[in-house]
Amino acid sequence: MEALDLIRTRHSCRKFTARPVEPEKVEQVVEAGRYAPSGGNNQYTHFLVLRDRAVLSEVARIAREEFAKMEVTSDTYQSLANSIRFSKKGDYIFHYNAPVLILTANRIAYGNAMADCCCAVENMLLMANALDLGSCYINQMKWLNEDPVMTDYLRTLGLREGEKVFASLVLGYADTKDGLPFRRVVARKGNPVTWIGE
Repeated sequence: MEALDLIRTRHSCRKFTARPVEPEKVEQVVEAGRYAPSGGNNQYTHFLVLRDRAVLSEVARIAREEFAKMEVTSDTYQSLANSIRFSKKGDYIFHYNAPVLILTANRIAYGNAMADCCCAVENMLLMANALDLGSCYINQMKWLNEDPVMTDYLRTLGLREGEKVFASLVLGYADTKDGLPFRRVVARKGNPVTWIGE
């Protein structure tokens, strides 16, 4: 795909088949993330690639229980409010049962931590599209990045002291007729551009 087509046709996928993603494809997606820009070329982003079904279930369980403890207020971000409400109902799986969840963590006191992780995730989302995989940016792990229960569990998976998760994504085969992610180009309704100069 041409670069701009790859960007324009990337869409979030929230329905996945149970088909595992081939290790070589997961490796290519992660490698794309590793080659993202980083502040001062520090390359501090730590990638945790979760493919074990039992681990994915446990992460979903912890997230559901921790979100269920929270309350929605008038200024709660809408997507976080939805996570809280769905969790209180008891059947919420934030990662859409995708076979792969990739967490990007970074140093807590590092000023570019969020930016570096988001650059890595965007590269991975685009690589997923290039490989005919569905993917979706995931906020929920960032909202729980100071939650002691989730943090303690992530430490058992390799999260280091002094790190927290800033951005993540899910990856898998789209549950569509052709197995391909949705790729129709959708016109922009926002994101205005102001041109200065010729």
